[in-house]
Amino acid sequence: MKRLSVIAILCMFLANIAAAQELKCDIQINSSQVPGTDKTVFQNLQTALYEFINNTKWTSINFKTVEKIECSIAITLKERTSSNSFAGDINLALRRPCYKASYTTPVFNYLDQKFSFEYTDGQPLDFSLNTHMSDLTSTIAFYVYMFLGLDFDTFSPNGGQPFFEAAQQIVNNAQSSSQTGWKAFDGNKNRYWMAENMTNNSYAPLRRFIYEYHRLGLDVMSEKPDEGRAAILTSLGYLQEVYNTYPTCFFLQLIVEAKRDEIINVFSQGSQKEKTEAVNIMKQIDPSQASRYDAILQNGGRRG
Repeated sequence: MKRLSVIAILCMFLANIAAAQELKCDIQINSSQVPGTDKTVFQNLQTALYEFINNTKWTSINFKTVEKIECSIAITLKERTSSNSFAGDINLALRRPCYKASYTTPVFNYLDQKFSFEYTDGQPLDFSLNTHMSDLTSTIAFYVYMFLGLDFDTFSPNGGQPFFEAAQQIVNNAQSSSQTGWKAFDGNKNRYWMAENMTNNSYAPLRRFIYEYHRLGLDVMSEKPDEGRAAILTSLGYLQEVYNTYPTCFFLQLIVEAKRDEIINVFSQGSQKEKTEAVNIMKQIDPSQASRYDAILQNGGRRG
């Protein structure tokens, strides 16, 4: 019996190690725009990034395989400025399953067009949260922590705080970098402002939206669609609150981009009163898409 217990404990320990990593991240690198026929360096970089992201232990929490956070990173290289210097775009997407449903909701979709880095074939991808070691690993780690922060925020109020703080620390460390995307004066839509928005209490309603929209809204809809839709409508008020004070808030725009289609689908059902309230909010904060929101009102709906 003692031997059996030891074996069982060992198996549990090994299982925890195997499932310890948090992410299930698909990595793709498109180098078709970079001259040259030898693509080995890009293939090796893709493999190295896959292992760096998926095999690094980013938190102190053990995840089961089914709990891993689903995300994707697609890098499109547009130029090779020197033998080991590259520039291009990085497309990032985070998804989250909804409770008792086969539906997976988009949480974050963003195209970072200011991605420049140096990489020599075969070099180790070193990263430290305490210092800026390279633009490549700092950028990737920054978005990993953004993924973690957003995912945790969808499950508990401000649950992602330590990960947003880690992303902010990466930005602070990168202020000495010569590459764009890290500094306030690089533009108003970059990594600097992304981290700033998610750690600034002035934008706290955005964090409340992320939690209530997903946990009290989408997670409820499979069993109680009316209750879930009502919670989503309430959560839209938090976006409106931020818009009324900070209409150009970067992360507000990112949320609207990620959720626009979903919000339209959610309110294709429900009472006319709910539809009208949702449309009025979304037309205010996303005026360029007003006609798409107006279409919701043409679908009829139950009387409210």
